[in-house]
Amino acid sequence: MDPLSAWVSALAGPPEGMVMGLERMQAVMARLDLQARLPMSTILVAGTNGKGSTVATLEAIYAAAGYHTAAYTSPHLWRFEERLRLDGRVAKAELWQTHLWRVKDASAATPLTFFEISTLAAVLMIAAAAVDVAILEVGLGGRLDAVNAFTPDCSVVTTVDLDHQAWLGASRAAIGREKAGILRPQVPAVYGDLDPCPSVEAQARVLNAPLYRLGRDFRVDGHGGKRVWEGWGGVRLPLPPPRLCGEGQWTNIAVAWASVQLLQKRLPVPIQALAQGTERLRLPGRCQELRPWGPAGPILLADVAHNPQAIRQLAAFLAARKGGGRCHAVVGMLKDKDLAGNLTPLLPLVDAWHCVNINDTTRAATAGELIQVLQVLGVGSGTAHPGVPEAVDAARRGLGQGDCLLVFGSFHTVSQLPAAWLVEEG
Repeated sequence: MDPLSAWVSALAGPPEGMVMGLERMQAVMARLDLQARLPMSTILVAGTNGKGSTVATLEAIYAAAGYHTAAYTSPHLWRFEERLRLDGRVAKAELWQTHLWRVKDASAATPLTFFEISTLAAVLMIAAAAVDVAILEVGLGGRLDAVNAFTPDCSVVTTVDLDHQAWLGASRAAIGREKAGILRPQVPAVYGDLDPCPSVEAQARVLNAPLYRLGRDFRVDGHGGKRVWEGWGGVRLPLPPPRLCGEGQWTNIAVAWASVQLLQKRLPVPIQALAQGTERLRLPGRCQELRPWGPAGPILLADVAHNPQAIRQLAAFLAARKGGGRCHAVVGMLKDKDLAGNLTPLLPLVDAWHCVNINDTTRAATAGELIQVLQVLGVGSGTAHPGVPEAVDAARRGLGQGDCLLVFGSFHTVSQLPAAWLVEEG
């Protein structure tokens, strides 16, 4: 655990504890004189998958248009500081420390969770930076998430699927209601699910929140690398191919573009900035293809996918690109995830399994537990490794040009890859 994460965990009490609700946030916000409506334009982004990519796309577009930006996301890959970017640069540890102290002093009588502390410190920094637009990613759910203590000028729900059922409900409808908790009366909202959840639309109607839905109000038209964003009013704009892999990235871009269109009166963005920002997008560990071993070695595919919907998208991408090559998979997951549901879509595509222990959280499934799940699913054997470096070293043996080494299952897993491999310049 990096130093800032350890400090915030100590401030929050028991590591990784979660208590849902906005009462604690609102009490400490009052002591900090932090208003729910921030002085800059604010976008809240919730959803089961695609949040990070959508936030990063919005951030890049507004930066290309000349605006000062803030992007708050979670979790981080390597260092706690990554959770906040100001004008595209990771906030420095010293800045975090200054504002974490402010939160600590204001919350002495109100115990806060790890995420609440992080969110309050981040928003204090955002307010001090006087940015033009703040893009805030919801951590878990929406209705009772700490980020929802702030009032949006645009709400975004990317997708709704099964994840975190213990906190959000056992059905997609229940989870949709929680995600839709970030909607506000009369505030425009974007919903990016091609299989729309009725509970999201029902909540929008109850609140009289204008809801712009993918597939109805806007869409991506075309195939391959030549596609067009179609919006309301007959608008058609050419979409540049995403730097991130996978069909789902077209959807994330479409959602971001719809959000920008809804805020045009507040934050005008020229057409060229839409394309420039999209082309500049970088986001480590999201269906990311890399060549750390050169052109004669296998492709490394790194993906933080950790729920069945994200894994299905990963499997579809892998099936489309695999061809006749082999695929060896390195997997580590948290034990509160749907292990069998996550592994099943990849079974026909993976030739050898390497299961790893995740050592930086008590929530992790062991390599042995993952191997047991694979055996129940009919996979004859898998190999256990103490960590990702050892697994990658073993998995790449015998792989060469045209083959794929997949590392997936959790932020905790992908974070064990060298940052130099995943952080792309330019």
